[in-house]
Amino acid sequence: MPHAIRLAKTGGPEVLEWQNVDVGKPGEGQVRIRHTAVGLNYIDTYQRSGLYPMPLPSGLGSEAAGVIEEVGPGVSGLKAGDRVAYAGGPLGAYSDARVMPADRLVPVPAGITDQQAAAMMLKGMTAWYLLRRTHVVKPGETILVHAAAGGVGLIACQWAKHLGATVIGTVGDDEKAKLAKANGCDYPVNYRREDFVARVNEITGGKKLPVVYDSVGKDTFSKSLDCLAPLGLLALFGQSSGSVPPFDLGILAGKGSLFVTRPTLNTYTASREDLLTAARELFDVVQKGAVKLAINQTYPLKDAAQAHRDLQDRKTTGSTVFTV
Repeated sequence: MPHAIRLAKTGGPEVLEWQNVDVGKPGEGQVRIRHTAVGLNYIDTYQRSGLYPMPLPSGLGSEAAGVIEEVGPGVSGLKAGDRVAYAGGPLGAYSDARVMPADRLVPVPAGITDQQAAAMMLKGMTAWYLLRRTHVVKPGETILVHAAAGGVGLIACQWAKHLGATVIGTVGDDEKAKLAKANGCDYPVNYRREDFVARVNEITGGKKLPVVYDSVGKDTFSKSLDCLAPLGLLALFGQSSGSVPPFDLGILAGKGSLFVTRPTLNTYTASREDLLTAARELFDVVQKGAVKLAINQTYPLKDAAQAHRDLQDRKTTGSTVFTV
């Protein structure tokens, strides 16, 4: 019988349970997938802890790759045996097999492995919308990426470098600085030893930046604003240190008519057309070698609780994949 990680209550990693599940047959517009690799993402910890509320009991996980086992009625363009991947849609990727809406799946090209696909969909398409839609990065720009040695950070640094940008990135230790440097980050800044605002001023000659990509939240938000040039944009796409407290919007005027956005992947890939565009452009930069995926940890899916502990304790770098 298939297994899945499920939770009946929110809390620490210990609430994750390995259970037998009944997958069932695909209905109208659905397919049944047998997973081969499942991605771990920081948003999974937000949902598990209750920071992002969801109905309970629930599955967990929003990114995976696998093979279609059965196609339901009304599905066109997909068939049994096709390799597919997804990011988003109903929670439940932490499973051996599941039923998914067909319109949220993208075909995986021959040059991409299942583990690569599972590691890149959510993080890579996040990097896509940040760099290609939220703020279109242009050659010659200097940008700041927080958590530059994380899953999104490593992809974003490489992709931005490919686009001709100079990349500043914050990291938590010297090993992560080396990793970020090797993945397109021109100026890794160890935030435990250095003031990243001062480094941005130094690197840019006081001109500051057109954009800051911030997945950290509470601990970096105010200083991120201080890194922006007039009319600059702060893209707050995560909150690993906690939620940003309410603040006076007048601060944005005083710092140079700044912009702040809180984007999500679901919004930027809500239409089938945008989803396929994001996946196509992501697969393209990976197949070209412009973006290399760092799958630095793998865990058996049943050990999801330990993987969550390691992620939250900042013991991981790059991407983490569950094997199924």
